[in-house]
Amino acid sequence: MASLQSPAKNPAAPCPCGTGLPYSACCGRWHHGPQHLQAPTAEALMRSRYTAYVLDLLNYVRDTWHPQTRPAQLEPNPVGLKWLGLEVRRHIVQDDKHAQVEFVARSRLHGRAQRLHELSRFVREDERWLYVDGEIR
Repeated sequence: MASLQSPAKNPAAPCPCGTGLPYSACCGRWHHGPQHLQAPTAEALMRSRYTAYVLDLLNYVRDTWHPQTRPAQLEPNPVGLKWLGLEVRRHIVQDDKHAQVEFVARSRLHGRAQRLHELSRFVREDERWLYVDGEIR
């Protein structure tokens, strides 16, 4: 039976990105350890960024954002925000250095449902995928 603990406290807990894998075998390996920042595809990077938002790993989010579009700072999750899930709709590989990922992330804040539907652009530089920007749908 899967643990209900947070992946930050229990790496065997299911990864928030929705793959069904344990956090340590999924996004956790991109967040920590020898594979840090080395997500192999734009989709894996997007999933790991979603999980980083869920866990408030803001340094990871910043480190995986392209320097030309990276904001000066990121705010932690507001008190009461609950992430509800991620749906990856499409992963479009344009060439070996460019890709897009369309996703819907759902959350709830103070009882109110929120939905982020985005088509994100990614670029691969120095053997690392980086988030560039996104178009809200």
